[in-house]
Order: sequence, then structure tokens, then C-alpha cells
Amino acid sequence: MITDPLFYALALPAILIAGISKGGFGGGLVVMAVPLMALVVSPQQAAAVMLPILMLMDVAAVWAYRRTWAKNLLVFLLPAAVLGVAAGWASFGLLDANLVRLLLGIIAVTFTLDYWFRSSVRTGPVKIPDRLWGGMWAMVSGFTSFVAHAGGPPLNVYMLPKGLEKRLFVGTMAMFFAGANLLKLVPYAMLGQFHTANLMTSLVLAPLAPAGVWLGLWMQSRVSDRAFYKVCYTLLFLTGLKLGYDGAVGVFNLFNGA
Repeated sequence: MITDPLFYALALPAILIAGISKGGFGGGLVVMAVPLMALVVSPQQAAAVMLPILMLMDVAAVWAYRRTWAKNLLVFLLPAAVLGVAAGWASFGLLDANLVRLLLGIIAVTFTLDYWFRSSVRTGPVKIPDRLWGGMWAMVSGFTSFVAHAGGPPLNVYMLPKGLEKRLFVGTMAMFFAGANLLKLVPYAMLGQFHTANLMTSLVLAPLAPAGVWLGLWMQSRVSDRAFYKVCYTLLFLTGLKLGYDGAVGVFNLFNGA
């Protein structure tokens, strides 16, 4: 089991924030858990510790939104996520996680700035069939979710513009990531990520999972749809800045031999 007190000082708020996001308030804040924990342990170990906790959160979120999700979206989003998870599995240990964080940060910040500052006169919707457009982002989401549990920002690029009713949006996201996390279980095990130290650490931190989800549900039910989307875009932007900064520093250090 991990014994460093600093790890737990960072892991406790990270898991609560992730639970709040899973509960429907906080958009892509799950993405911040691994980077925070990776300040003390390796990103791979942080991701391994988080996966059982995320799956426990998924149980609570899926139960809460079991009657409110868009089946017509998940029938093509989840199969695309399988491809992304497979790509993450194949490239595990080869692709530097900091580069992934940097690319995610660029995607999240660019998309949010476009939403905030775009002209009121649009040239029209994306000239790509909806299923192809959504499948592409779901595949990217599956990949980044496998690498660092950072699948939220890519999928938000597809999901947020749809303007779904709040509970329908959150429920669909909850079902998607419950499926994606389940897909990651076997590859993580085969890569040796679930050794005793990681599993014991996950067990110690597990009680925070339902507490965070409950807090997110409580907050989500008291925020209007309009305010909810404002919060989602703002948090997506802040998450993008955090990811981009961490990724840029990591890539810089990598190329400079630090």
C-alpha cells in the first residue's frame, strides 16, 4: 500500500472532486484526479489506483441515472470507445502521458473558446455525419481514458453542443464512462496494474467514492440547465488549462532530459 502522507493529502480531494463530477456537477473534473495523484506517484500507478474507485463511482452514478440516458447515442459511441481503449492498451508504455495531457488541454481550451467567442452567424453544422463525428471523439475519449482517465474533454466536444436536458446529458455520460471503465478492467489486469499495493490503496480510498457522487447529485439537482452548461464549459476550460500546463511542462522536461 502507498504510505506517503502527501499522496493521501492530494488523493482525498482528487477523489471527492471526481465523485462530484460523476454525480453530475463538474463536467470533466474527473480528469484532474490522476494528474493530482501523479505529483507523488507515477501516472500509471495513479491510474491503476483510480480505476477501481471510478468503477465504484460508476455503480452509484448508473443507478442514479438508470432511467435517464440516450440509448440512440450510446449504440455507436461505446463501440467506438472500444477501439480507443484497444489503442491505449497497445501503446501503453510507449506514448508519453504528458503529450496526451498537452493534446487534451489544447482540445478542451480551443473548444471552449470557440463556444464563448464564436460569431452569432454560423456557416452551419459540422459537415460530417453525426455518427462518424461522434464515433471519432468517442474513440479519442476511449484512448485518453485508458491512458489517464481523461476521457471527458474529448467526448464533451461531441456531447455539449447537442444541448441535451441536464439529467439526460449526465446520465448518458455516466453510462458511457461506466462502459469505458469496464472495458479497461481486463487490459489493466493483464498489464500488471492491479498488484497488492495498488489494490490496498484503492480499498482505503474507496469510501470517498459514494460520498463524492452523492455530493455531486446534491449539487446537480440544485443548478438550472442554463447555469449547468455554463459551469460545464467553464470547468472544461479550467481543466484544459491544467492539462495543458502539466503536459507542456512534462514534454519540455522530457526533451531537455530533466
